Amino acid sequence: MAKEYHFTIEQQKGRIDKVMTELMPEKSRSAVQQWIKERNLLVNEQTVKSNYMVQKGDKIYLAEPEAVPLDVQAEEIPLEIVYEDKDVAVINKPQGMVVHPSAGHPDGTLVNALLFHIDDLSGINGVIRPGIVHRIDKDTSGLLMIAKNDHAHEKLAAQLKDKSSFREYTALVHGVIPHEKGTVDAPIGRSKTNRKMMAIVEEGRQAVTHFQVLERFPKFTLLSLQLETGRTHQIRTHMKYIGYPIAGDPVYGPRKTLKGKGQFLHAGKLGFVHPTTNEWMMFEAPLPEIFEQTIEKLKHQH
Repeated sequence: MAKEYHFTIEQQKGRIDKVMTELMPEKSRSAVQQWIKERNLLVNEQTVKSNYMVQKGDKIYLAEPEAVPLDVQAEEIPLEIVYEDKDVAVINKPQGMVVHPSAGHPDGTLVNALLFHIDDLSGINGVIRPGIVHRIDKDTSGLLMIAKNDHAHEKLAAQLKDKSSFREYTALVHGVIPHEKGTVDAPIGRSKTNRKMMAIVEEGRQAVTHFQVLERFPKFTLLSLQLETGRTHQIRTHMKYIGYPIAGDPVYGPRKTLKGKGQFLHAGKLGFVHPTTNEWMMFEAPLPEIFEQTIEKLKHQH
């Protein structure tokens, strides 16, 4: 069944594809253009083109087609399983690996690897994201909890929601932070100027990041960060916002930066209450080799 939406234009201005992304911020402009092309979007009961300029009073009808599930195959990809029992697994995801398949990344993802290495995975997030309770970005390394059944998935997801799980990251940022620790409490939403980026926006969702300085170098600072909330690109967006973007970040940081494979951001510690035994479990993963080597080089710079 297609999902149906009805909108009436009140003060929005501009092209229909742009206006629709304002009305539905979770949707991309290319998705809107596809709906228009497939005649799933009507203005005043008429088909339009993507460059149609909306008028006050226009009535928009959208029949959003159901997503066709991807055929996700198990793939023999090396996977570091830090812990596993009948309910949960903890994975140390390498830098460069996408968590779940999408149109741009149909294979080679963590999910493809999980389907090969682990027999049972929760079905709550459907075919595309079996077992996936939370994500980290493609070029962020580190620990992820995986649910092997729906009971475990619900329990772990509830801990993320009520902020009782523990997630600590290590990051290398541009600039020398003068104070020892701080908290960034600023709402995050989709950027209005670049749909691929997140930004601090007034109407965004609450996001809180705590940070502590571990070490200072002439032009960089090594930080430990704790997440209170888990928004998309949260640490990357928050650090850019306070003027200390993450080194190597191709989206939020400066272009000329340290040599690496993306941002120097590692999810090194993960803690949660086991969904069946109620025991508190804590896991640690060492920094990737390239991260360690970069820190060593910085220590010898003056």
